Amino acid sequence: MSYTLFIDADDTLWENNIYFEQATEDFISFLDHSSLSPDEVQAFLNDVERQMGYGFANFTKSLIAVYQQLSERPVSDADIEQIQLFGTRLANNPMEIIEGVPETLADLSHRHQLILLTKGHAEEQKLKIERSGLADYFEYTLVVPEKHMEAYIELIDEYKLEHNQTWMIGNSPRSDINPARAAGLNTVYIPHSHTWTIEMQEVVEDGPGRHLNLTNFSELRKHF
Repeated sequence: MSYTLFIDADDTLWENNIYFEQATEDFISFLDHSSLSPDEVQAFLNDVERQMGYGFANFTKSLIAVYQQLSERPVSDADIEQIQLFGTRLANNPMEIIEGVPETLADLSHRHQLILLTKGHAEEQKLKIERSGLADYFEYTLVVPEKHMEAYIELIDEYKLEHNQTWMIGNSPRSDINPARAAGLNTVYIPHSHTWTIEMQEVVEDGPGRHLNLTNFSELRKHF
């Protein structure tokens, strides 16, 4: 049977959050707060990021906002320049494709309709898709502001898809799995050890659609 497979991008097809984690570690070290632990600073940053949005530009704004609120020394122009460097160098990180992804996409694309579905800053995501060299495996590459139940319902209607023949594949319970299940889709959860904390939730396996838990992307070839 031929399916439509929506496939997530960041931390499903290529590494992403490991670079944000390194930038965050560098920032926390630079802040060097005397009383807040690294975990407490991280939690504070997470709250700010939820308000700022996605992408390295908004991440940089979040770092600056947190520094301005938590810094125990006067905030200088040099400090802001250094923090901007933590964020902007994310744009120059290498595109590291996850092991087995190209071969698996090449195989799946012969049997199924593949749609890349990612969220975030549109221009940043489009640039990553272009740099990845994977776009030709997909019939469509879509960037949405947020992956919630309503977004999945709209896509099903727009592309005239059947729920029982459509799957969402990704590493994020919050964006890839739970809202897709709420919209009645089948799902495949492929955990990543460095999934962004904000994206973690308990995976909801109940619902009308089927669900698979896999350990790596290459395993898709066994099921599709």
